[in-house]
Amino acid sequence: MSPVALPSHNVAVLYGAKDLRVEQRSVWPPSQNQAQVAIAATGLCGSDLHYYMHGRNGDFAVRSPLVLGHEAAGVVTAVGPGVKNLVPGQRVAIEAGVYCRNCDFCTKGRYNLCKGMKFCSSAAVFPHADGTLQGRMNHPAFVLHPFDQAALAEPLSVLIHASRRANLSAGQSVLVYGVGAIGLLACAVAKSLGASRVVAIDINQTRLDFARDNGFASQTFCLPPADRAKTTDEQLRRAKENSQAALAEFDAPAGFDVVFECTGAEPVIQMSVHTAISGGKVMLIGMGTRNVVLPLSTAALREVDIQGSFRYANTYPAALALLASGKLKNVEKLITHRFPLQDTKRAFDLLSRGQDEDGNMVLKVMIESS
Repeated sequence: MSPVALPSHNVAVLYGAKDLRVEQRSVWPPSQNQAQVAIAATGLCGSDLHYYMHGRNGDFAVRSPLVLGHEAAGVVTAVGPGVKNLVPGQRVAIEAGVYCRNCDFCTKGRYNLCKGMKFCSSAAVFPHADGTLQGRMNHPAFVLHPFDQAALAEPLSVLIHASRRANLSAGQSVLVYGVGAIGLLACAVAKSLGASRVVAIDINQTRLDFARDNGFASQTFCLPPADRAKTTDEQLRRAKENSQAALAEFDAPAGFDVVFECTGAEPVIQMSVHTAISGGKVMLIGMGTRNVVLPLSTAALREVDIQGSFRYANTYPAALALLASGKLKNVEKLITHRFPLQDTKRAFDLLSRGQDEDGNMVLKVMIESS
């Protein structure tokens, strides 16, 4: 089929830092074992914002034009040969990571660690795999999940995976650092699993008020503003002092069973060690600081387990069921702003500011492709 005969669609393409262009590309039919999805909406993620602002996310630098977006849902419009589990017209959540299904990690169910992973919108591998900020995309059918709603299934999967890694169970107390969209979802997942108490810490009082007023956290603590510490020793001392102040505010001198660190900021990661209970767990979810100084002697002497959590594996069915269950009260309020695809650049600029022209808080921004 000649490209001239193919229909076209709009695609938001990142060429470099703050160089995002909406272009028209041809829509190719799906290949073997693929389905074509008309993207309904994509939620902008912190990693998308890093790529937009800096042309990279940590060590992953954009080396060729890249379509961002990976928190998406849409409607199947066509299926390729070999696809038997999907039909046109079905609503689906799109799992952005395409794994090999053959390596040891995949066969053991830990496919988020697959060395052959191609994650849509990530520059981790080259050639890059394009993301969901486009009108339509062809995607392997085995990572498309039928559902009636929800681009929130992807970020929710991150927290379900982290909760499983922490073995979070009913009756445990939970502290969440950072109440952006991921931190709020951490609170919501903890409550859905029966946590006895969920509290939150941030530097933004408006976000903390939102978390408390909408039932995500029962109590909050706003870290006081301070100049950057001049030495590592001073930073570690401040982290311990701020931890003591927070635990006093929460009337929890022993600390919390599970701490979700959702900021990636070095001083907060240091605090998380001090605010976990002896024998407790710290889950590192936020990505920000590449190299971190930690109070390891404190962690070792108190047997605080520090665990990493990377993306997710085998979580989409649970995420979709949880979204449908009604247990995540007020989760729909996380979506604060919506933009059409042609205004993607304006949406990223808004997300980077964190506040709109009317002074309203920005949490999750959705890009609607249709």
